[in-house]
Parts: sequence; C-alpha cells; structure tokens
Amino acid sequence: MSARVLVVGAGALGGVMAAKLTRAGRDVSVIDANIAHVAQMNSPGLRVNVIDDEWLVPINAVSDVADLEGPFDFALLTVKSLFIKAAIQPLLDRDLVGTYVSLGNGLVQDRIQELTGPERLVIGTVSWGATNFGPGHVAQTTIAPISIGEIHGGLTDRLRNLADVLEVIAEVHYSDRIYGQVWAKLLLNSTFSGLSAVTGLVYGDVCALPQGRELAFKLWTEGYDVARALGIDLDEVAGVDPLDLVVRDSAELPHANCTLDELMARIGQTKASMLQDLEKGALTEVDVINGGVVENARRMNLPSPYNSSVVEIVHSCEKDKLMPGVSNLTLMDELAGGL
Repeated sequence: MSARVLVVGAGALGGVMAAKLTRAGRDVSVIDANIAHVAQMNSPGLRVNVIDDEWLVPINAVSDVADLEGPFDFALLTVKSLFIKAAIQPLLDRDLVGTYVSLGNGLVQDRIQELTGPERLVIGTVSWGATNFGPGHVAQTTIAPISIGEIHGGLTDRLRNLADVLEVIAEVHYSDRIYGQVWAKLLLNSTFSGLSAVTGLVYGDVCALPQGRELAFKLWTEGYDVARALGIDLDEVAGVDPLDLVVRDSAELPHANCTLDELMARIGQTKASMLQDLEKGALTEVDVINGGVVENARRMNLPSPYNSSVVEIVHSCEKDKLMPGVSNLTLMDELAGGL
C-alpha cells in the first residue's frame, strides 16, 4: 500500500511537490492557509510550469485541519518558518501524521524538532528553485535533487519509504550527515537568495555583476567558516563542493569563478523566495537564513558582517524603507565595513 502524504504549505515548493505527486497517482492531500489558493487547486486545478512544460492539476486541498482525513504517513513541511508552529501544532493535537519531513529554508529543524520530537522528524533539503505567481499558479525553475536523512544518521525503512514518495518529484539522495547538507543548503540560500532579495535579480543576473560575484564569495566564505567552526562536515550542494566557492585570496579566485559559472548554469534562473515575499509585501525568512549564519557566528565568536548587512537591508525592505535594487550591493559593502 502506498504511503499517504500531506503537503503542509502549497506555495512554490509545496505546490510543485503536490502537483507531481498527484500526477503520479499518489495518495496526497494539501493543507494551506490561503483560501483562494486552495479553491483554485481544487478546481480547475493548480497551474504548474515545469521548465518547458505546463500542467493543470486538480489537487485535493483544504484550508482547515478539521477537513483532513488522516492518518498520514508523511507530512512534507514546506511552510515558511514564520508559520511553523501554527501549521504543525493542530496536526500534532489530532495525531494525524506519523513522520514529519522538514523541507523548508534556513535553520528551522530544531524548532520543528521541539514540536514533533526527534523520533518523528526526518530532515530534508531541496536544491531546486520554484516560484509562486499567486493563487493557483506555481513554477519549478531549476532541476536539482532532494536530500533526506535521519537526525542521527543511518538508512532506515522510513527513509526508503520516503524516498519512494519523493522520487516522483526529484532525484533523491540519502545523507548520513544531514546537517552537513542543511548547512550546505544554507550557504546556497544565504549567499544567492540573500543577494537576490537585496538586488531584485535572479541568481544568475546578480552573479553576472562583478560586485555581485565579489559579494557572493564573501557571503559564502563567511557561512563556510561558521559551519566549520561548529564542526559540521559540509556536503556537496547543487553539484558543488562548498570549499570550491571559498575565496580568501586572489589565488583562489580563478577556480571559484569557474565553479560559480558552472553553478549558475544550473540554478541561475532561480528567483529567491525572499524576493518573492518582498514583492508581495510579506515578511521574509531572512532571520533563519542569513540570520542563521549571524546567530551561529556570534556563538562561535566569528565575524559575519556581510550576512549581517543582508539581514539589515532585507528588514529595511520589509518596512518599505528600502527597495530591492543593484545599488544595495554598495550599501552591503558600506554596512559590512562598519560592523
């Protein structure tokens, strides 16, 4: 019997996942707080652009947990960090889910674990990009794998069962050191999503700017140093060894530039979810992305001026004191120099 799956939060990532699972004939339901989005998903269906293809997929979606028919073997958590407790607690209160799967951005895993307990949590990372255009319309913009792992490592039956679910969405990798994957993904997000949110550009366009490239290497190196200070053995992410984007002197620059070009060829069309939030006038997840680097840098007595500058600029954009734009790259340098 195939696993019963609940997608919690059907924005960009969750919407694409729910559509692919539904198209594959899997037993999947969706819960999302956006009533208009839920109505569109049910009828006429969720419009999904996947690279050069387009689908219209009717999806079983609800906005109220009371309307869910459990139990579910897996809950795929793609809800934003700001809404984690509000999304998960009603599911826990009704004991509707066996295993919760953390798939969101940033350092949210401990927050989820506090709610679910470690025995009911599997951690995953998603390396492909997606865009939410509004009620009833999402897109997958890049192709990349999903990595999953148990908190304490090991290949378990539930990981195999989860992989069977996720393989219709993307290539699935098992990780025996999932926090190495979490932090590698955090480097990807804090660097490129941070720059995308600050400038208003997709990843590839900001990295085509000399100043954008320079700041990308600075952000990446900051995050790398924090992860290593924490004792985290970083995994490959989006086909890149994290060390290959670390730049401490000019001798490392040619190799880093080549690596960055190869990476942008794969994920350069990604538009940061933080930028999508800013464009909608919504709060972002910057505090668990770049802010996650900053918080852990403080713990390890390390500097993180460039990640701190992203946090400050994005919060200013949230308050309409700034707008995303290329001029914010210079502001990043100015703020970092004063920190």
